Amino acid sequence: MSEAMSPNEVRGALADLPAWSLENGKLHREVKFRDFAEALAFLVRVGIEAEKLGHHPELGNVYSRVTIDLTSHDAGGVTDKDVSLAKAIDGVMDR
Repeated sequence: MSEAMSPNEVRGALADLPAWSLENGKLHREVKFRDFAEALAFLVRVGIEAEKLGHHPELGNVYSRVTIDLTSHDAGGVTDKDVSLAKAIDGVMDR
């Protein structure tokens, strides 16, 4: 089990994740696409990355908008697993 990061560690991690914010103790990102099909394709790619890392996000989808929240429930906060998955998700956006 990973340990929850301190607030300073989370702020440091966010410096390398400009598209992400901290909301309700979770790393948070919202992404808007042209349509539902693009949003759904993105969700599938995120799911593949999450499976590879063995760490699963909280995902939401309304038409062309996707919301992502990352936290490690067993650690009670944001961990290095969440930061790694956020970076992998950013990589999906670059494809």
